Amino acid sequence: MTRTASDAHDPSSAGDNRLVVAISSRALFDLGDSHELFEHQGLDAYRAFQIEHENELLKPGVAFPLVQKLLGLNKLAGDVPPVEVILLSRNSGDTGLRIFNAIQHYGLEISRAAFTSGAPTSDYIAPFKADLFLSANAEDVGRALAAGVAAATILPSTAPPRATEQLRIAFDGDAVIFGDEGERVSREEGLEAFHRSEHKLANEPLSVGPFRGFLTAVHRLQAAFPAEDSPIRTALVTARSAPAHKRVILTLRRWGVRIDEALFLGGRDKGPFLDAFGADIFFDDSPANVESARKHVATGHVPHGVSNR
Repeated sequence: MTRTASDAHDPSSAGDNRLVVAISSRALFDLGDSHELFEHQGLDAYRAFQIEHENELLKPGVAFPLVQKLLGLNKLAGDVPPVEVILLSRNSGDTGLRIFNAIQHYGLEISRAAFTSGAPTSDYIAPFKADLFLSANAEDVGRALAAGVAAATILPSTAPPRATEQLRIAFDGDAVIFGDEGERVSREEGLEAFHRSEHKLANEPLSVGPFRGFLTAVHRLQAAFPAEDSPIRTALVTARSAPAHKRVILTLRRWGVRIDEALFLGGRDKGPFLDAFGADIFFDDSPANVESARKHVATGHVPHGVSNR
């Protein structure tokens, strides 16, 4: 099919190889004060506040540096943008004008959006064909995960933005990239039983977790750049240790997915390691792990698996 000149500027023409990230307005910008007003005084007070402050610039939120780096990849890829970021917001179109003013001010190439006036935003993730959904609203994240989309609740964090231009993404393994069967064995039968099970099943691939599709999309995007000079770097940061590492490595090999760094921590605190890696975002299912991690890096809680029941 012949591409027209307008196609070169239309993200929808990039085909199935695009990485599509949907993000909420509260993850992208700092809307803490106005959200608190909504919680205590309701929708009418919130609407009046946003309109009154429509021309006041919003400050970047926790996921803002991540979005900047994602969109920055488009400048390295020629005519066809490999990344699209979609805004999904519980604001109305009226109150959302302040958000788009901020998007334009910061030069973010975000043109598609859904404003739902307080209704859940998750219904629009599938039509936009998003590979990942990031939100400050745990309810919307849960709905997205239930629908089979990689999703995480962006947590408040004081971590500073990373100075490097390279995009760095870190993942937990069990219940994030992989299924949670290992965690179930560990919780129900103990650590020794877990190691026995992993040794016995070492050559059997782990089941698919909620972030398998997103990891594959990131790998596909990485493949468009030279490995020695890639603008994207990934890490697996897991509490597993030897001998439970073997099954992880063989599973990723079977999937044909590239992970640049693999940290098998054997239960050590993940925060300092994520800081050393320089993660722009880290995804983990464990409430305890994300509480530690968000002191060091921007963190997304994946409310999936046995740790969240």
